Amino acid sequence: MTTPADVRNVRDPELPGRLLAVERDALIPLLRGRAEGDFALPVAACPGWTVRDVLAHCSAAFTRVLERRFEAGVFSPESNERDIAERAEWTNARVVDELERGMAEVGPVIAKSGGALDVLALGEWVHAGDVRVAFGEAGAYAGAGLPYALTLLGQVTGGKGHLPLHADLDDADEPLRLGDATGERPPARYIGDGPTLVRLYAGRPVDGAAYELAGAEAAELNIFGD
Repeated sequence: MTTPADVRNVRDPELPGRLLAVERDALIPLLRGRAEGDFALPVAACPGWTVRDVLAHCSAAFTRVLERRFEAGVFSPESNERDIAERAEWTNARVVDELERGMAEVGPVIAKSGGALDVLALGEWVHAGDVRVAFGEAGAYAGAGLPYALTLLGQVTGGKGHLPLHADLDDADEPLRLGDATGERPPARYIGDGPTLVRLYAGRPVDGAAYELAGAEAAELNIFGD
């Protein structure tokens, strides 16, 4: 796997769409091959939600973007719960159909957002990993989309002015620089693999993972926390 060395200040507007296209080709066949009962499995990263709830949340988010519905409070916990409730009578197949359409069509809209919606693509890719964890699938936050996700993580953390971090990845040819290094804080240092780095930034458990983090606490990396 190769990863660009420094993407903090250069936004690739097409990158979110490419990530979602790659993930669509992997995730949708997986979902269509699962038993109906698997959609009721709990998702540990989203307490109180099932696999179906996570998928409904993701598909609804894409539909909102495609339809340009950005009313006050959109993507808040309350809004997310309403989106899930609106799909309560849908079949699992219909939820997956909506998700597939969103992953296929939302890229150009995100590209035109000036970076404001880039984190949505990254978040939905992380949720796909959450679903794989619930299914007991190996490589939950890895696979073909990982190089795109890591590059997008660099863009998102740079755009957010997040703390600077220099990542030496076991599974990449070049180091990855994340966050905003223009401030006074010296960059933190991470040594480990790409999936564990994604887990840290997404606030997912990393129990048993072999990595080193210096100059920052793990909780500081979470870009999806409050």
